[in-house]
Amino acid sequence: MNPILLRKPYLFWALIGALVYIPFLGASHLFDWDEINFAESAREMIKTGDYLSVQINFMPFWEKPPLFIWLQALSFQFFGTFTEKAWTSMEFAARFPNALIGIATLLTLYRIGAKHFSPKMGHLWAFSYLAAITPHVYASSGIIDPLFNLLIFLGVYQLILSFWKNFATKELIISSIFIGLALLTKGPVALLIWGLTAVIYVLLSRTEWGRLLAWLKALTWVSIIAIFFFASWYGIIAMKFGTGIIADFFAYQIRLFTTGDAGHGQPFYYHAFVLLLGCFPISIWAISPLISKKSDVNLATQEERNLSVWFRILFWVVLILFSLVKTKIVHYSSMCWIPLSFFSARVLCDWESGFSTWKKSNSIGLLIIGLLFSLILSLVPYIGSHSFEIIPLIQDKFVQGNLQAPVYWSGFEILIGVAFALAIIYWIAQKGALVPKRIYGLMITGIAIIMMYMALVVPKIEGYTQATVIDFYESKVGQKVYIETVGFKSFAHLLYFQKESASPDGETLLGMKTVDRPTYFVMKNDVDDIMKYHPHITFMKEENGFLFYKHK
Repeated sequence: MNPILLRKPYLFWALIGALVYIPFLGASHLFDWDEINFAESAREMIKTGDYLSVQINFMPFWEKPPLFIWLQALSFQFFGTFTEKAWTSMEFAARFPNALIGIATLLTLYRIGAKHFSPKMGHLWAFSYLAAITPHVYASSGIIDPLFNLLIFLGVYQLILSFWKNFATKELIISSIFIGLALLTKGPVALLIWGLTAVIYVLLSRTEWGRLLAWLKALTWVSIIAIFFFASWYGIIAMKFGTGIIADFFAYQIRLFTTGDAGHGQPFYYHAFVLLLGCFPISIWAISPLISKKSDVNLATQEERNLSVWFRILFWVVLILFSLVKTKIVHYSSMCWIPLSFFSARVLCDWESGFSTWKKSNSIGLLIIGLLFSLILSLVPYIGSHSFEIIPLIQDKFVQGNLQAPVYWSGFEILIGVAFALAIIYWIAQKGALVPKRIYGLMITGIAIIMMYMALVVPKIEGYTQATVIDFYESKVGQKVYIETVGFKSFAHLLYFQKESASPDGETLLGMKTVDRPTYFVMKNDVDDIMKYHPHITFMKEENGFLFYKHK
């Protein structure tokens, strides 16, 4: 670390965050569903001038509140997106808010770590978060969760500060504001995580049992103020669209908790595995202090020990809660990233300060998980560059079609995974005692590898999965036509065709004998024959797993 920049730590982490998160924001199209979903809602806000309502296909969209979408709409307007004066790609503008949120997260972690522990702890906490794979990837995405996680974390942190000051009103109000904003970002699970963390802390702290009334009063007031944010917006929306939209929203939340919605059912251990692999390398050495409190003896003050207890509870509340939830997606457990990076920093700080030694099991874990991850990094471009050899081994007809896309691979892409594997062996298995600088070298190498992968490989992956249809949608921009999907859910045609107004869905248009303008349908090649051979459509072409039709 540059000593000049370390004298200005906030500038340092702002610059580092910008250098890591921003460069490749526009490297690939936005991904269906979530990235495109949110960006399309932001576009429709701008198109209609209705910034209060969240819409998809110019109809009320009740699955998500508006806060993150407002940020995207603001970014679109700042960059002139969807106008002739646009000075970045739409993808860059859609992902830019998360890059800023990622930078804000680094600054927040440094600030809290330096304030309550030491500047070294602050730097290592921010460094740990930056080095973990999934936080890095999501900070360069157009997904809601980085904002959601930061707001919940700040809500919990302000509650802790209030608790230390005998439930000081100022910190309670700030906590309620952060949780209220989190509710406006993704919904009631924010209050659930915050509340469960506080309740579990009280239950595990016998010294707090005598203050149950004070705890109840504090938690109640924060909840009421936070819910006011949420209820105010939904109240206005209900007045505009009817109370049914609220019932639909809560039915959706219940469905996520109780069913494997949209095919996202996974085994109980799914999120534990995702965190272990996805937060490599820091997940390897952060496991021990998350499971055992033995290392807490190295903490100098009661404040440090108490923060560790709170963050340990926060981690396990999120992991267990979303392991029980039936719908499982990678980012559902993403709130674990912040406490996980905290315990990573604690291990590194203790080791560097001489309070602990490096465990051999950590090195073994780094080698096993790291080499596995390196294999995955190399396997993806290998499959891409040998797709015609792989296709006969695949049973899924749609995937077979996807792999026929003419994506160019230079051969260099496979070497990214190989380079990571060699770096892991170099930093971990070389002769001599393992010292912190070698782990820091591994972390920096990992950051560089992920940046290269996002710049060089991810756009090629997208070339198989959706580039074919996005090219088709973009070719029709500005034309007075209908474009709809049939047989599969997608938001890509809305955003990349830049749909001007609401229109009937694909199946409705398919059933019409006549339409008022040229109408195109996109299907997957595994769609039911009743759709493929519908009497109202004419086959145009099949390309890379997609079927294109035109209404007669």
